[in-house]
Amino acid sequence: MLGSATRPGSPQEQLGRLFLAAILVVFLPYIPLGNYAIYPFTILTTWFHEMGHGLTAMMLGNSFERLVILPTGSGYAESVLYDNSRVERALVAAGGPLGPSMIGSLLILASSRRKLWQPALYVLGAALIISTVIWVRSLVGIVVLPLLALLLVAIARRARPGFVRFTLQFLGVLAAMSMFRDWDYLFSESANIGGRVMLSDTGAIAEALFMPYWFWAALIIMLSAAMILASLKFAIEHEPDSNRFR
Repeated sequence: MLGSATRPGSPQEQLGRLFLAAILVVFLPYIPLGNYAIYPFTILTTWFHEMGHGLTAMMLGNSFERLVILPTGSGYAESVLYDNSRVERALVAAGGPLGPSMIGSLLILASSRRKLWQPALYVLGAALIISTVIWVRSLVGIVVLPLLALLLVAIARRARPGFVRFTLQFLGVLAAMSMFRDWDYLFSESANIGGRVMLSDTGAIAEALFMPYWFWAALIIMLSAAMILASLKFAIEHEPDSNRFR
């Protein structure tokens, strides 16, 4: 006899499907042709990351100049820092790796309120389009990001409510798990991006402040994990009756 924890549509069963899908995405690159299947998600998580840099710069009163996504799936954001203080440089550098977890947490939190499911996907789709027009300056970004936006809008308009909610949670967990894709980058002092050797985000923080880059990498991972776990806990505790929305 199945307990309530494993009944179809239960919060535990949905959470299990969610993590299974996210883990599949993480391991797809190691499967033949898996890189092609995961490519749109790679571009999306790169967009999360680089928008984190750019928007952090803007919030500090600086200029976000452009966002470049390379065919390899990596990318970079260029900003002009008017003050260029050590703290400002460190915050802008941290905005990149923390950006995906912040956006992911917001998407997961939105999944706990049915009235927010469709608007959240519309907002994300609109953000993809607007950022492409204003900041994206690479062919890959100009092509892939609007297609992803159209897909999100189509899901919001056409999919069953349960799948819309799953999409929100999946994108949230995917954003958080992108830090595992960037594990080597976080724990490196520098990296080769687009043929240029430059400081990694954690290397830039270490140069601007104090402590070694690996300390900041560990701190960022702990903060990211705390944000995602807290948002998942809230979403599960405020689980709507999913059986009504299948």
